[in-house]
Amino acid sequence: MLTDIEKKIIASIQQDMPITERPYLQMAGRLGISENTLMETLRRLCDRGIIRRFGATLRHQRTGYRANAMAAWRVPENRIDEIGAVMASFRQVSHCYRRNPTPRWPYNLYTMIHADDEAACRDTARAMALAAAVDDYALLFSREELKKTSMIYFATDDDE
Repeated sequence: MLTDIEKKIIASIQQDMPITERPYLQMAGRLGISENTLMETLRRLCDRGIIRRFGATLRHQRTGYRANAMAAWRVPENRIDEIGAVMASFRQVSHCYRRNPTPRWPYNLYTMIHADDEAACRDTARAMALAAAVDDYALLFSREELKKTSMIYFATDDDE
């Protein structure tokens, strides 16, 4: 069972987060609770397995970048954390995550690369490959932005 405040907190994190130095402070203020209460409640919800992960959606086309490429990497599973850390350290990378490979698509690590043009994306991918000693990858360039939505578990006054 969830308390009323837990439901309100879950509803608040389903929405866009404020782009401020302390977004949780602003969210807590809207809920009428302290930032510490919000953070402790989020920790407890994570510990209980109610919240399994936090995700961020970056609307690439609105950031000023003209080229965005998803790089799909085939890396040894026993080095995925090490290689992922190397890949994520590049400032041009906004996302870095592991996925299960399939027989038809053997890639297991993905990075989203942002740059001014496709050539710069390719240059970054080559630099990443060299830094991580990985040479099996594919680049998939963004051509259009599709609708991005998140799950809504509890409605807020804004949703009604």
